[in-house]
Amino acid sequence: MIQRPRGTADRLPDVAPAWQLVTETFQRQCELRGFAPISTPTIERTELFTRTTGDATDLVQKEMYSFEDRGGDSLTLRSEGTAPVVRAYVQNGLHNLPQPVKLYYVTSIFRYDRPQAGRYREHHQIGAEALGDPSPAVDAEIIDLLQATYKALGIDDLRLELNSLGDPDTRAAYRQALVDYFTPLTDRLDAESRERLKTNPLRVLDSKNPAVAELCDDAPRSLDYLGESARAHFEQLQNLLQALKIPYRINHRLVRGLDYYNRTVFEFVPPDAGSQSTVGGGGRYDYLAELMGADHVPGVGFGSGIERVLLNVERRGMTPSRPQQTDVYIAPLADGALESAMQLAQRLRFAGVTVESGFRAASPRSHLRRASRAQARATLLIGARELERGVVALKPMNGTAQIEVALADVVAGVQKVLAVST
Repeated sequence: MIQRPRGTADRLPDVAPAWQLVTETFQRQCELRGFAPISTPTIERTELFTRTTGDATDLVQKEMYSFEDRGGDSLTLRSEGTAPVVRAYVQNGLHNLPQPVKLYYVTSIFRYDRPQAGRYREHHQIGAEALGDPSPAVDAEIIDLLQATYKALGIDDLRLELNSLGDPDTRAAYRQALVDYFTPLTDRLDAESRERLKTNPLRVLDSKNPAVAELCDDAPRSLDYLGESARAHFEQLQNLLQALKIPYRINHRLVRGLDYYNRTVFEFVPPDAGSQSTVGGGGRYDYLAELMGADHVPGVGFGSGIERVLLNVERRGMTPSRPQQTDVYIAPLADGALESAMQLAQRLRFAGVTVESGFRAASPRSHLRRASRAQARATLLIGARELERGVVALKPMNGTAQIEVALADVVAGVQKVLAVST
């Protein structure tokens, strides 16, 4: 028996209500703030990711699903959500629209990584990007959007962690300060951190190794190396978050995993935060479009794994159940009734009634068991006698008396019974 690939999951009907709750809640919060939906291809040119996320990142070095197509082009399955949206913004001339352009998406992400709780090799994200405006007020709205989504889902205990990485013109001094600090401690770093110290010292701060994390507590802080403009941006963002009554904690070790971030970075973590517990996060990426060869486009956004969100929905005791979906079950009791049953189902569906129908003649008892399992509110029974007389038996499933309805009046009869049972 062929099995699904490691690190993937089947989304079965019993999880659909919870999944739908997350996506619809997110969509509603986006619409309340004027964000519009966008979708990008599942495959992108590999250089979109290698040029923007950083050659030394785990994403580029270890995690991308890349391949050469028959035309010789190197393509990669979507490994993160932001770069494709920025590419789409540039390529499709969205800079001609009023700025910022506010976009949201629900998409799949592919990363070859060790499967872990709430994170698969194919996982799914809700995400939003605001492009074309450098104001810290846009950062605040992005953070408010994500927090409001979590709160609407009943996840009201997440902690917002915040930091600023400054701008490229001041990053060099901070980078050197980290090198100067960690170099004498090299023998206390693990192999991964020693390599990161050579290629991207900021990523040492992202280590999940407790021994390295302890060393990071006394490392130089990015906030001490901010330029005047970046410092003012961060201070205004904090003022706006306070005005919105969004509590936060400054985390001097927060750098995020991709190299294109500047200034604001943030994450939402649960109270029992572990090394892999971030529910969602993002930040500002004002120079990402330039890495693609385009003009300067300020931007800020986030991504939040749906699987991780669902784990926290469950943690908070929210267990969405499958809503009652069937209004009417149609039961053909005789061989000649199947055609009429399917015609009735079509008529009712045109009228907006949800219908399930039996596909073969069976006893009333058998069909009523199926109607009950479908949680139908009413059942239409069509036997040989009903066919001869041009009627159907309409049985409400709430225990009230069964009635006869003429075939021509079935839609009106069903709607009346459903209205009474609501």
